[in-house]
Amino acid sequence: MPEKKLRVELLTMTPDALELTYAAFRQCYHAGFVADMWPRLLNGDIEKEKQAEFVSKVLESGHDSPIEHVSFTFAVEGISRACSHQIVRHRIASYSQQSQRYVAENDMDFIIPPAIRRIPEARERFEKFMEEVGSAYRDLREILVAAGRESKANEDARFVLPQAAETKIVITMNCRSLMHFFNLRCCQRAQWEVRAMAHLMLEKCKESFPAIFRHGGARCEQLGYCPEADRFACGRYPTLKELTGQK
Repeated sequence: MPEKKLRVELLTMTPDALELTYAAFRQCYHAGFVADMWPRLLNGDIEKEKQAEFVSKVLESGHDSPIEHVSFTFAVEGISRACSHQIVRHRIASYSQQSQRYVAENDMDFIIPPAIRRIPEARERFEKFMEEVGSAYRDLREILVAAGRESKANEDARFVLPQAAETKIVITMNCRSLMHFFNLRCCQRAQWEVRAMAHLMLEKCKESFPAIFRHGGARCEQLGYCPEADRFACGRYPTLKELTGQK
């Protein structure tokens, strides 16, 4: 049962993402039909730099619904079941997660929280428990198979598996959902594991679609202040209360 490391890969994104976003934004302010403009966009008659500048300026105004037309699909491994439960709370998205019903966990990989990893006695106890869980899972699975539950052994034995169990997941989100995801999960208040994953996703989004995702990240980076209550602020940015001198 080895410890698993985080890995995030961008599988695909909507083709012609900049052109599509530009066309969607333009349709909101253009008297004509953007389908007539579309061939010119694909042919490069309107420079990509001008398209990106237009998209970025409109986005800064707070008008962001047209970016929903573009989506990104990621493959993620090396996260815990605890982390995946946080991810799937973002509802405007699609998920395909590795099933513990159909995939046997005889050699379960796991995730160790950094705070536990840093303390030798905590890590020793954690890893010992992972071994105990793995042994219990294998024993239960063998007992169930012997009792005639072979096709259902995985789904019954998995009840002893911990939240630390490693999982793999495919995630698809549109750009607007991703921006919201990054607002929340790149924040210092986010749990360490989902925050690390969000930052890796954001890096790939910035590389692939900078016109949109140069604005991405924790909410405070866009606002210039921390929108959290004083007791939750990490100190990276002043709170709105501090900024305005409110008491």
